[in-house]
Amino acid sequence: MPARTVYLDNAATTPVRDEVRVAMLPYLTDEAFGNPSSAHGQGRSVRAAIEAARKRVATAVGANPRHVYFTAGGTEADNLAVIGAALANKAAGGPFRVAVSAIEHKAVLGAAHAIEDLGGEAIILPVDASGALDLAALDRALMQGVAIVSVMWVNNETGVIQDVAAIHARCTAAGTLFHVDAVQAFGKLSMDLRSLPGALCTISAHKIHGPKGSGVLIAPNATRLHPLVHGGGQQGGLRPGTENVPGIVGLGIAAELAAAEQPATATHTRTLRDAFEAAVTQIADSGVNPPNGRRAPHISNVGFAGADAEALLMHLDLAGIACSAGSACSTGTTTISHVLEAMGTPTERATGSLRFSFDHTTSQDDLDFVLAKLPTIVAKVRSLAGLLR
Repeated sequence: MPARTVYLDNAATTPVRDEVRVAMLPYLTDEAFGNPSSAHGQGRSVRAAIEAARKRVATAVGANPRHVYFTAGGTEADNLAVIGAALANKAAGGPFRVAVSAIEHKAVLGAAHAIEDLGGEAIILPVDASGALDLAALDRALMQGVAIVSVMWVNNETGVIQDVAAIHARCTAAGTLFHVDAVQAFGKLSMDLRSLPGALCTISAHKIHGPKGSGVLIAPNATRLHPLVHGGGQQGGLRPGTENVPGIVGLGIAAELAAAEQPATATHTRTLRDAFEAAVTQIADSGVNPPNGRRAPHISNVGFAGADAEALLMHLDLAGIACSAGSACSTGTTTISHVLEAMGTPTERATGSLRFSFDHTTSQDDLDFVLAKLPTIVAKVRSLAGLLR
């Protein structure tokens, strides 16, 4: 192991906070082990903890507690929104069609393609070079008739912020459900779902220092969703099954803390990101993806032309630096990230793109450590790539 490690992959996951761990512990022991559906005292006390977490989440995002449905993570919540809406719309005699952006997380894109496998239709909405959704394409999709439109608030690879207010307004005018994946937005941007009445929203615990395997779908229009899991009456039957009590309790605390600390976290990470990008783009033939557009403060996607992202990752990891790639490598052939490809990022830069993501725990000293090593690593990887050509 390197003598020192720096973690700049907070968009992938975050460590569980002490406050969250302490809150969860009783529900992992014989102190509070009851089934929340049981009528006896042990069950009722656990049920009360779930309802307290539900209120914490609702308060944190500006939602009604009755609209909070706990899931096994962001992926399940996204699938419940997209597939659940499409199935319900089909059952009601409406179009079996969904519309999602080309830069969505694979959870949403996978759900949209699942609709195609079931005989429905998925409309993939394009974005421009800045990563912003093509609103004219959205209008055309709405005119065709869709069960739901799903667009992420903040892109998980580039940090691009969508104009969710404008998208919501168009969907509302068309009488179409709007789902926003806010996994990378919550705790990073100021969020209040009261400004998006009727919108469905996904958040995930492990992106905000909560436990993995715990998420939420905010669903004001639950009657317009078809459940994907059957057999129980929990959570109104929309998401049945015995609840993950420790995960839910941890998510409630994490959400409360993330909302309270959001302004300070945003200021801190924006300062770090801006300084980092000013320094890292001094490396020749490098640039931020996208070079313009509105971005959340905690993500920096940087492309190094002439370098392979997987090779960069390997050398950075050996140096004790954790980040992630803007491209995926399969059987020796580098494939451009679907997000960067949809934005029209030049291939040479896209194949050498890395995502650095910051948090309130990230320090300037951490970035100085990375910046001291990165130019040498980029030069080495470029040199090796030149020898292989």
